[in-house]
Amino acid sequence: MILGICGSPRRMATEYILAEALKILEEKGFRTNLFTVRGKNISPCRHCDYCIKNARCVIQDDMLQIYQLLGEAKGLIMATPCYNGGLSAQIKAVMDRTRAAMAADPKALMRKPGMAIAVGGDRIGGQELAIQQVHTFYILNGMIPISGGFFGANLGATFWSKDTLEDIKKDEEGMRSLRKTLRRFADTLHWLEAMEK
Repeated sequence: MILGICGSPRRMATEYILAEALKILEEKGFRTNLFTVRGKNISPCRHCDYCIKNARCVIQDDMLQIYQLLGEAKGLIMATPCYNGGLSAQIKAVMDRTRAAMAADPKALMRKPGMAIAVGGDRIGGQELAIQQVHTFYILNGMIPISGGFFGANLGATFWSKDTLEDIKKDEEGMRSLRKTLRRFADTLHWLEAMEK
């Protein structure tokens, strides 16, 4: 299963694009699951070290749903809107709270491919920085960060929404960056499956 995590508190452009990405992967034969932070209660990490001592988080909230999904996931896609030139507080809370999952199983995300999608209200609204922040999370957890490659999708899929759902649907460059990144993501998943045989 490929887990897509939407870090937007609104049902808008970011959730729409992540759903489109998962639909493309389903057409390639992958099973997917979309988790959105919208309407969920996910508190920030307290860095209290309870998880280090007890192999579980002290905070009992909707993050518990993600812990279960992370274990089942073969790959991860994190999608974030750009807030103040970087990723959203909601996706950052999700990333920070995975510390409890790593405390329970340090290899929980090891060698799983991960890609990022960033949606900005401006064409240059912090999309690349947001993707770098997601990739840093992937690297720290032993994952394989996937980019779209040179000529249009250097770090991952970037979109310009102009703060409307209608305009993101017209962003052809964004869709091209998404297709390029998804192609590499799918190729990596197939390669890993072949290695396991």
